[in-house]
Amino acid sequence: MTQTAGSTGSATVASASGPNRFVRSAAAQRRLHELVPGGAHTYARGSDQYPEGMAPVLVRGEGARVQDLDGNWLVEYGMGLRAVTLGHGYAPVADAVARAARDGVNFSRPSVWELQAAERFLAQVPGAEMVKFAKNGSDVTTAAVKLARVATGRDLVAVCTTQPFFSTDDWFVATTAMSAGIPQAHRDLTVGFRYNDLDSVRAMLDAHPGRVAALILEQATATAEPAPGFLEGLRELADRDGFVLIFDEMITGMRWAAGGAQSVYGVVPDLSTWGKALGNGFSVSALAGRADLMEVGGLNTDAARAFLLSTTHGAETTGLAALLAVADAYAGRDVVGEMERQGELLRAGVERAAAEAGLAEHLTVMGRASCLVFGTRDHEGKPSQAFRTLFLQELLERGVLAQSFVISAAHTDLDVELTVDAVVGALEVYGRALDAGTTDGLLRGRPVAPAMRERAAPRRLPDGGGTEGDGAGSVAGRGTTEVGS
Repeated sequence: MTQTAGSTGSATVASASGPNRFVRSAAAQRRLHELVPGGAHTYARGSDQYPEGMAPVLVRGEGARVQDLDGNWLVEYGMGLRAVTLGHGYAPVADAVARAARDGVNFSRPSVWELQAAERFLAQVPGAEMVKFAKNGSDVTTAAVKLARVATGRDLVAVCTTQPFFSTDDWFVATTAMSAGIPQAHRDLTVGFRYNDLDSVRAMLDAHPGRVAALILEQATATAEPAPGFLEGLRELADRDGFVLIFDEMITGMRWAAGGAQSVYGVVPDLSTWGKALGNGFSVSALAGRADLMEVGGLNTDAARAFLLSTTHGAETTGLAALLAVADAYAGRDVVGEMERQGELLRAGVERAAAEAGLAEHLTVMGRASCLVFGTRDHEGKPSQAFRTLFLQELLERGVLAQSFVISAAHTDLDVELTVDAVVGALEVYGRALDAGTTDGLLRGRPVAPAMRERAAPRRLPDGGGTEGDGAGSVAGRGTTEVGS
């Protein structure tokens, strides 16, 4: 069994003796809806993303498991919206954060933590010459866009329309189904292109000659790898046209490699943005890139300065201490390799269970081993939100909390075994629904709804509605629930 520091193995999945119940969690969720818009602070964590009455409210985590208000211990995937790669309560990180906090969290001048974290991060990321830290991903992606606009004197931003999410700020949210309140002038400043389609990039540039300041994308996603020459082609187009090439490493950074996907694929961006696993769940993000671009927001410039990430909490010590401790863990062991090994073990187990149940065409596992997602299809072979919700329901009853199968280095062989056992049980119910041609009578409540939708009330989608992939819906057709992270 894979053993992980910070995990004692004492967290026992409670559903071994019977189905889980979520009575206290449901009551707490109702109260949250009275106090917090949407009932959660991130759309991906909303109760509408889970089977009705089965949205656990969590009280603690240990390794790859979490406990809810009803005392259920659940094997968790996609931990912290993919931010936790080393496990909940990972002792070296938690201890480093506690030590930093005891010495003071925030000062009127830079702390030594800022120097140490900058040196460590830049040594880790090839091609990055300067870095500035913040607290969440939207801060740094928006800062990258601002730098690009200042440096180029242009106004348009090009986003990859076949990828999920880049920012909570208007320049991106204007492109989604939740664009209410954003002036048309903002919407007109964002244009799009398609992943792995250089012709769509060229057409976009031809349609807006000399106006595109920045092009932003993830180099890869859970289900899509870059086609040969695609990233290299973007680099050539950026050099030729003069736009700033930005790679979003929120998910790929620390999960594809410690140096990010750019170190895997060998294409260096002008700027890159980081977050999530950078602090194993602690709040820290980073904007990194070429010194001449970064200095547009610094003191060593003769040009008009950009107001760049001047935040009260951007360099508080606990987040930077977490970053350094995470970097130590990645230097001391092959964290990415551990995730890939356990992910392949999980993939093989789930695919075997689906094949043995005769449901290999209805439950599919996709993506990089360190970032697996699953797809659910109905009796007609169509992607189905109702069948997805039924699958989530049955996994929860059997002790598995899984909007995806995104693994961590804390998932042990036993965690994977328990997950596969839960999948076997869930597929028995899934198969009955397929035979009946409907989830009626088996799914308790409404199907999950797209996280980013124009109207608040979740629609009771018919079987066969919705999208396949990670999360419970789509962002303007992009397919994700990791919204606002």
